[in-house]
Amino acid sequence: MTPGALAAREKVQPPSMTRVIASLDELGLVERTPHPTDGRQVIVSLSDAGLALLVDEQQAREAWLTERLATLDEDHLATLQDAVGIINKLVSEAE
Repeated sequence: MTPGALAAREKVQPPSMTRVIASLDELGLVERTPHPTDGRQVIVSLSDAGLALLVDEQQAREAWLTERLATLDEDHLATLQDAVGIINKLVSEAE
């Protein structure tokens, strides 16, 4: 995506997104490539290191949640399952 498209998607001002992208670029987490049709723009994408970080973070969150869910009794798990259904309904109505 272009920095402008990322800013719009995340509902932040373009200068803020530009600063975030610059920081991520310095850390080697994103790559900037020339826009194929607009020489004034760049396309920002995840680098291999950025993708690896996202995968690691996702796996860590899933492991943590799995451990926490294992401590709940059946009633609490049923309550959470009901809540997930409600949240899914809210999300689908918003689309």
